[in-house]
Amino acid sequence: MGSNGTMIRKKDLTIWQKTYIPEIVKGLRLTISQMFKPKFTYNYPEERFKPAASFRGRPVLAEENGVERCVACGLCSRVCPALAIEVQASETELEKERYPIKFEINMVRCIFCGFCEEVCPEEAIIMSNEYLLVFNNQEEAVFGKDKLLTPVEKLHDRLEFLREHR
Repeated sequence: MGSNGTMIRKKDLTIWQKTYIPEIVKGLRLTISQMFKPKFTYNYPEERFKPAASFRGRPVLAEENGVERCVACGLCSRVCPALAIEVQASETELEKERYPIKFEINMVRCIFCGFCEEVCPEEAIIMSNEYLLVFNNQEEAVFGKDKLLTPVEKLHDRLEFLREHR
């Protein structure tokens, strides 16, 4: 808006821009450039994909010195758009006041969005680099603490990535 209340309008598109030909040419140029790049193929399962630290694989619970980092705040279950996480808290005598007596993730429902990892105040739930998930039935897809707890040493690369990019 101008100083006298009049609306200032940006310049309209030219006739050439209205035809969308420049945008079509840009898209074709990108497509053709990708066609001539070298191809790569993994001979799976002999050769496995090595994901980068930014890769969001299955979520895991970080375990430090035999104790999970989770304080059962429940933020991860509240932020999960797929409603895949269930947390039940209990009291403990350790320096932290609470811990999850029940922590389950339904991997069939999980969409690997990483919201749980972003909202966690304790860096307790981390998106790992594991991508091989196979289930024979729905019950096998519900991961409890026994399948989720992972030592912090295995999650070092992902934790460093998160600390750099937050």
